[in-house]
Amino acid sequence: MRRRLMCVLLLGVVVGCGRSPNARFYTLDAIARSDDASPTSYVVVVGPVSVPPAVDRPQLVLQVAPNRVTVDEFHRWASPLDDGVARAIAGDLAVLLGTSHVAALPATGVVPTHRVAVDVQRFDSTPGEGVLIEALWVVRRAEGGEATAGRTIAREPVEGKDIEAVAAAHSRALATVSGDIAAAIRAQPVAGQRPPAPKRPAR
Repeated sequence: MRRRLMCVLLLGVVVGCGRSPNARFYTLDAIARSDDASPTSYVVVVGPVSVPPAVDRPQLVLQVAPNRVTVDEFHRWASPLDDGVARAIAGDLAVLLGTSHVAALPATGVVPTHRVAVDVQRFDSTPGEGVLIEALWVVRRAEGGEATAGRTIAREPVEGKDIEAVAAAHSRALATVSGDIAAAIRAQPVAGQRPPAPKRPAR
C-alpha cells in the first residue's frame, strides 16, 4: 500500500512539473539608426551601468497597479539587466557615432577615448501600456578634461499585449538615452583641439 501511495504521489509531481510553463528569455537590443552624421574615430567604453535594486534580478518586474508590481517567474532577462543595458547602449552608440570601436565593460585590450557611466534611476514596465527609463549619465574623455553629465527620461508605448513588446519598448527607450549620450560625445572637443576664442565685443 505504501509503495502504491508513493508511486501515485511521484506520478502527480512528474505530471505537475510537465504541465508547468517553460520560462521565456528576453534581450535588450540596439536599434538606433544612423543619422548620416560623419563617422568618427572614437573608442568608447560603456560602464559601469547600475539599475534600481527592485528590477536587478533575472525575472521581469511588471507594474500591475499603482504601488504594486509582480515578479514574473516565467519571463526573464537572458543576461543580468545591467549587462543588457550596457550592451544595448554600446550597440546604439556604435551606429550613432559611426565607429565600430564601442564596447561594454569588461573591455579588455581597449584604450578608450571616452568612457560612459550610466545610472538608471527608473526602469518601469507596464504591459499593454508603456515603459519608462530615467537615466543619469556621465561622459568623460580618457585623456582628461571636464566631464559632461546629463539626464534622459524616455517613455515608449508598449505596442502589443505580450511581454516581448515590453522588451522591445525598453530597447527603443534605450536608443533615446543613447542618442543623448552620442550628442554629448560629439559635442566634446577633440584631443589637442583648442576651444574657440571668445568673441570680442563690438565697438
